[in-house]
Amino acid sequence: MAGNPFSNLFGRSPIRPIQEHMASSHRCAEQLLPYFEAVLASDWTTAKKIQKQIAKLESEADKLKKGVRLNLPKSLFLPVSRTDILDLVGMQDKIANSAKDIAGIMLGRKMAIPEPLAPIMLEYVTEAVATSAQALKAIQEMDELIESGFRGREVQVVEELIHELDRLEHQNDKLQVKVRARLFKIEQDLPPVDVIFLYKVIDWIGELADRSQKVGSRLQRLIAS
Repeated sequence: MAGNPFSNLFGRSPIRPIQEHMASSHRCAEQLLPYFEAVLASDWTTAKKIQKQIAKLESEADKLKKGVRLNLPKSLFLPVSRTDILDLVGMQDKIANSAKDIAGIMLGRKMAIPEPLAPIMLEYVTEAVATSAQALKAIQEMDELIESGFRGREVQVVEELIHELDRLEHQNDKLQVKVRARLFKIEQDLPPVDVIFLYKVIDWIGELADRSQKVGSRLQRLIAS
């Protein structure tokens, strides 16, 4: 690979650690699917095990984030802005944080999902996790972007992935409106404190999808730089 000038100037590329960090962050998010299934079944023993796994994965993601920050070359010959890379990693990390927060608050309060809300809530979580998976798919193309010098067919491939990521996040937004409307219809029959925390969890699931979409936005900024 004699010679791609970007590869030569990049030295020890931080791209692989960035991809590993995104994969770790997504693993946190995807654990929310079995977690919510356990919650819906009122299986708090299983829910607790999964919550501990999410916390462990979040800790691993945090270590990877710190590793990227500590080892990121300070050379001016980076093909992309060092600040933009750090911003990208920070946004990836927020996906893991969202998953940890959601699982933690629900387990701490043993939050039951009202039966009329259960199907659409599970769909909502599934869509949010799909958004995170799409962000990972886009990040996995970063090494190819570097090799191409941010030109040609590879840029188009990544832009298409980001476009789909935007679509998924928008779809999740629309689903959030439906979830909130469904809860509004039944909230008078629920304890007020439970309603408050249900709305909070709904918001945090939306934030997970939003942060996944912002990973794509940060990647698009790298392409444009």
